[in-house]
Amino acid sequence: MEHTSNADLRAEADAVLARLVGDATGAARLREDQWRAIEALVVDRRRALVVQRTGWGKSAVYFVATSLLRARGSGPTVIVSPLLALMRNQVEAAARAGIHARTINSANTEEWDAVQAEIAAGEVDVLLVSPERLNNPDFRDQVLPKLSAATGLLVVDEAHCISDWGHDFRPDYRRLRTMLGDLPSGVPVLATTATANARVTADVAEQLGTGGTMDALVLRGPLDRESLSLGVLRLPDAAHRMAWLADHLDDLPGSGIVYTLTVAAAEEVTAFLRQRGHTVASYTGRTENAERQQAEEDLLANRVKALVATSALGMGFDKPDLGFVVHLGSPSSPIAYYQQVGRAGRGVAHAEVLLLPGKEDEAIWEYFSSLAFPSEELVRRTLDVLARADGPLSLPALEPLVELRRSRLETMLKVLDVDGAVRRVKGGWTATGQPWSYDAERYAWVARQRAAEQQAMREYATTTECRMEFLQRQLDDEGAKPCGRCDNCAGPRFTSGLSPAALDAARSDLGRAGVEVEPRRMWPTGLPAIGIGLKGRIPAGEQASAGRALGRLSDIGWGNRLRPLFAPQTPDAAVPDDVAQAVVGVLADWARGPGGWASGAPDAPARPVGVVTMASRSRPRLIHSLGARIAEVGRLPLLGSVEYSGDTPRLPRSNSAQRLKALDGALTVPPALASALAAAGGPVLLVDDFTETGWTLAVAARLLRKSGAHAVLPLVLAVQG
Repeated sequence: MEHTSNADLRAEADAVLARLVGDATGAARLREDQWRAIEALVVDRRRALVVQRTGWGKSAVYFVATSLLRARGSGPTVIVSPLLALMRNQVEAAARAGIHARTINSANTEEWDAVQAEIAAGEVDVLLVSPERLNNPDFRDQVLPKLSAATGLLVVDEAHCISDWGHDFRPDYRRLRTMLGDLPSGVPVLATTATANARVTADVAEQLGTGGTMDALVLRGPLDRESLSLGVLRLPDAAHRMAWLADHLDDLPGSGIVYTLTVAAAEEVTAFLRQRGHTVASYTGRTENAERQQAEEDLLANRVKALVATSALGMGFDKPDLGFVVHLGSPSSPIAYYQQVGRAGRGVAHAEVLLLPGKEDEAIWEYFSSLAFPSEELVRRTLDVLARADGPLSLPALEPLVELRRSRLETMLKVLDVDGAVRRVKGGWTATGQPWSYDAERYAWVARQRAAEQQAMREYATTTECRMEFLQRQLDDEGAKPCGRCDNCAGPRFTSGLSPAALDAARSDLGRAGVEVEPRRMWPTGLPAIGIGLKGRIPAGEQASAGRALGRLSDIGWGNRLRPLFAPQTPDAAVPDDVAQAVVGVLADWARGPGGWASGAPDAPARPVGVVTMASRSRPRLIHSLGARIAEVGRLPLLGSVEYSGDTPRLPRSNSAQRLKALDGALTVPPALASALAAAGGPVLLVDDFTETGWTLAVAARLLRKSGAHAVLPLVLAVQG
């Protein structure tokens, strides 16, 4: 390596920075802490862990270091990055500095061969890969060994994802251990994050091999964000929160992000704000990739006032002039909250951050908490199934054999893969036969940590002390002190005032009842493997028709009214009058709507000839009274109930195949009901309290159709999800 003085190297680094930030004058200068990290990587070839606030300039460190290392003959930089949005931002940023960046991720498989050829030809300066690629069999076995041998700098972005002590653990990230072990001696490594407390920092350092024995550099800076003015505004209910936002959105500076806790809420709020004349777009896990890209571009170009987003936009979106972040509902972790609000104010002097907590927040936290690491019994059962299999099992093949939903099963397998108990190969997953122990103590600690984080968010919303200082202390920032800007330090900047018109509109919108319930049309794969002789398409003559629900449990309208009805401590009772009246309204709209039996359309179905209820051990009065009210108002006979043939089955909160296994043979149509169906000779309404997966309704509808019902129209109070 050609000798260069540190002064000359610093000047060279500043010149790269100027190109990166588009400073034609060349006056841009690295801050001392940025230079210290770059010097460690380029001169000393060390491993460094950088924990610095959002907007500090972590990407400048690795792009400048890349340019300097490439000029000295090093191989390409490999950046492991969690989100496609971040990759798109970074490819564009690198190009400004004359750095050629390419990506390998699930969205550009058709480009992989060309990218690998460019790498082999030395034409790629930066390769961005998603953590999921690290354990893709082809990539892991064919690409990764060559890439590790050629890498000049390894960058682990959003490194807190490595740690299951943190708020956003991703098992794929722990594959980096393998890549680190394969790196040639002297290859520098940079890990970066803005959201790691002391425990997570220590864990990440250990996993990256950057512990004390390797003389790593840990750069941890103050986490105060001087541009952010934090505040909390407590409003009576969801209608007031939506109305306030509709009235005050244009008062917020520039463009920004409105975060919600669920996809349903994001879509609901987007629709309402558009009705009130605001230019906004929805951004969730259900948004198609092309639509996501368009939404990002519209926000970057200030063509929309806000994106209404879930945590799908929590990391990886870089808009320096983002003027505000509003949360409709409180995240369950102050660390996650700090990360999300950190999107704002990176390149402007002032940005508004406002939390509008809701009564439904805790129910949503509880739901997501239920998706924690499975019990040892379920893990052992999965390992046993894999051990007895003749070959690799794909997720669709494995799912029916264990009581876990697809996403939770996949996450569990990734953890087991890192632990060495299973291995992902072509065709699926296999057991390695290696000894494995269930770390119950660690999983219990993580659960307690989640509970502590939830309590911290309750305290954040109610504290009379400095809010920024509160968040900094949650991240173990030793420099935490009062900010002088938040509503507690400087006084509230927003009042709870809103217009009657907006409130009336919000109440009307949230009070609008009715959600379509899509029927199941295909049996899940793998049923024959568990002794159920069903597969393929459900015959048309055995299917339920499209149904209706009063609301979703996850929405902020009827969901808030319905959730207490289904709480474990709520005693079974007759359906409340307001709920019954709303269901009757849904029924009337359904009948008169497009394709409804009262619509007058030429192909409209026949009017229902009776009402059938579902048996229930937990809420029989609720369901029977609802069925009776519908029968009375609709002047229909209450024909009877679909009953259980024995004990009520325990329906696992897992995958579809296991639910059907529990339901197999469990439901029956009593003779009296079968006779009534045959005599009635028409469609029936099937009434139940709620549906989560649709399989109980599908099995009951199949039985009713076989017993003579011409069609089965499900009508339930709530949809889970």
